[in-house]
Amino acid sequence: MRLSEKQRLFSKCLEALLRHIHDNLEYEVTFGEVYRTKYQQEEYMRLGKSWTMNSKHLERRAVDLNLFIGGRYQMKHDAYIPLGEYWKTLHEKCVWGGDWTQRDSGHFEIK
Repeated sequence: MRLSEKQRLFSKCLEALLRHIHDNLEYEVTFGEVYRTKYQQEEYMRLGKSWTMNSKHLERRAVDLNLFIGGRYQMKHDAYIPLGEYWKTLHEKCVWGGDWTQRDSGHFEIK
C-alpha cells in the first residue's frame, strides 16, 4: 500500500472514530498533533518525549486526541479504552497507542 493510500485510509478511519465519539459517547475531543516534522521528532527524542524516529506522525498517519468528559480533560488510560477498542475495529491496520508497553492512550495510527 502506497503512503498516499495509507493517509487516505487514516483520514477515513479518523472520520469514523470522530463520528462515533460525537454520536455514541458523552465525550468530546480536540486534536493534539497530527503531523510532525523530522526536526520536531528529533527534538522530542532529545527531550525524552518520544522513543523512535519511526513515528507515524512524520507521515501524516497518526493523531493524538485530547479527551474531555463532562468538559474535563482526561489523562487516565481507562477513559480512552472505548475509543481505542472502537478504533481497532475500523481496519486491520488501525493501531491504538493504549495497547503499547509504554502506553500512549490518546494516540491513534495506521501501521
